[in-house]
Amino acid sequence: MAADTWYVVGAIVLLALCSLLTRAGYMLFGDYIPLSDGVRRALRYAPAAALTGIIVPEVLPWQPGVMPSFDVKAAAAVLAIALYWKTRNSLLVIVGGMVAYWLLRPWWPF
Repeated sequence: MAADTWYVVGAIVLLALCSLLTRAGYMLFGDYIPLSDGVRRALRYAPAAALTGIIVPEVLPWQPGVMPSFDVKAAAAVLAIALYWKTRNSLLVIVGGMVAYWLLRPWWPF
């Protein structure tokens, strides 16, 4: 194999190993590593922070030097949030948000 191929394969293997150690490390060694109460409290917010980091850039895309653009995805997200606020039904949020996206997409922008 060429040197470039070995470099790519090596990078993939090392990244996979790094991912495995960081994700499974606490499950394997968590009983042996005591965490302070402050760290435990902070870790409760990790799922919400990760979800926010994934959803916000998708719903409000932006370019450097320009404000985020409010598009059809943001409008559907606002409707989905309103549905959840009113009904507290997660399935209705998914269905309502997607239906709003599909219906608004042909006519966006108004």
